Amino acid sequence: MKKIVYGALVLIFAALVWYLFIKPSDYTIRFTANTFPGAINQTLKLWDKDLDTVVKLKQDGDLYHLEQKIRFGDSIHRYRWSIKPINDSTSKVVVNIKDENHSLANKLNVPFSDTDFEKRGRATVRDFMETLQEHKEKFKVKVVGEDEMPTKYVAYIPLKATQPKKAGRMMKNFSYLMGELMDRGVKFDGFPLVEVTKWNQDNDSIHFNFGRPIIRSEKLPMGTDIQYKRIFKKKALKAEYYGNYITSDRAWYALLDYAEKNDIPIEPTPIEVFHNNPSSDGNELKWKAEIYLPIKEDVK
Repeated sequence: MKKIVYGALVLIFAALVWYLFIKPSDYTIRFTANTFPGAINQTLKLWDKDLDTVVKLKQDGDLYHLEQKIRFGDSIHRYRWSIKPINDSTSKVVVNIKDENHSLANKLNVPFSDTDFEKRGRATVRDFMETLQEHKEKFKVKVVGEDEMPTKYVAYIPLKATQPKKAGRMMKNFSYLMGELMDRGVKFDGFPLVEVTKWNQDNDSIHFNFGRPIIRSEKLPMGTDIQYKRIFKKKALKAEYYGNYITSDRAWYALLDYAEKNDIPIEPTPIEVFHNNPSSDGNELKWKAEIYLPIKEDVK
């Protein structure tokens, strides 16, 4: 009997030591979001820009884990976000929060009262959830599945940007690219497109070619910033995106999830084909883009 009591006391003592001094968070919030992890990841990064953060939100190894430090008065609160996909349209989010200045006091008070620390944490997470809900209503992604990217000869300009600034770089170069081609009487062979050549998923930076499929001829402008290449037919995963082209990369993440769930090896170099001219239609949910994520060829 004494051994049982002694063992129980040891376990209780060990649990208290872990809770008070080792447990990495003071308070945990869980919620379910009706969207895929990539959309949550990108919305978190945009939301973070409006906060009084001491350390800006950054990924911790992959897009499913992120960390930030937010200032509240004389305290610094660390938020660790973990995102887990449940199915194609639902994710579970766990937020572990720690007050770096008053962690021990919080751990002592949280089990017995609804502290200001807890209320502030809930309010902060609720603010993000509202931001996420607003964002979800502004776009739609439909994963089509395996398809084929057709062969195209493309006139393009190589560019660099972060994902949120991709559309701005496209707009800045659109008039120049189209003007040069039209002045020479070049015939177009499809919608404007973006071919991503490098994608750093840690800092959301991309290298990409912004161009237009054309009919190859002797009329092509030379000695300019415009370059030419052939994009060859390739197997790819395909999605349809509807919404502002600034956030068309949400479809990239939907395709990454689809590839992982179906064990399909892919190349992280998306190709986007834009069907609409944003200046001629104010309803963003009618703007369509086809998104292709190339499938890796079999290595023999």
